[in-house]
Amino acid sequence: MPRINLLPWREEERKRKRQEFYMASVAAIGVAVLTALMMRWHYGSIIDNQILRNKYLTDQIKQIDKQIQEINDLEDKKQSLQSRIKVIEKLQRSRSEVVHVFDQLVRLLPEGVYLTEVKQIERRIQIKGIAESSSRVSALMRNIDGSEWLTEPSLEIVETKGTGNTGASFTLYTDQKSEQELTSVKPAEKKTNDEASSEHKEAA
Repeated sequence: MPRINLLPWREEERKRKRQEFYMASVAAIGVAVLTALMMRWHYGSIIDNQILRNKYLTDQIKQIDKQIQEINDLEDKKQSLQSRIKVIEKLQRSRSEVVHVFDQLVRLLPEGVYLTEVKQIERRIQIKGIAESSSRVSALMRNIDGSEWLTEPSLEIVETKGTGNTGASFTLYTDQKSEQELTSVKPAEKKTNDEASSEHKEAA
């Protein structure tokens, strides 16, 4: 004889499907949460590694900046030393030049002219002295004009003292030739000591 199921099977079926849906939803949510956690851990690890790399690069940049600063300091010290060396070399050259200048003054001095004061400021030279006559002063200026170490003589004062034959006091200026002028002078153009001596005699 056939059996008839009088239980509410449809309601049971809906309940079962609802439970399966909830379980699937919970599983999907769990998988999504787990995936999100894994992704967060993965990207967090990448960010941490990048932060470490940035810190390493920053430290290296600081060291390089420090080395660059040290190099700049060494360059400054090098330039300072080079400047000092140039000053010392210039002083050494000027010391020898002073000797040549005074030697020239002695050689260029005509008879009857006596120097009382010689003053030099950089390359400008002031010469004071006494001459027997103004023509002796003119001879001195001509000798200076043809000198190897001196150039551009200019007379400032010629003053005759008294009524007797006491001579004339004078003040003149001349410039010491620069290194370029000295090096540009050809040997054939330089006057020998004999020529200078003969000019002194003619001036006398």
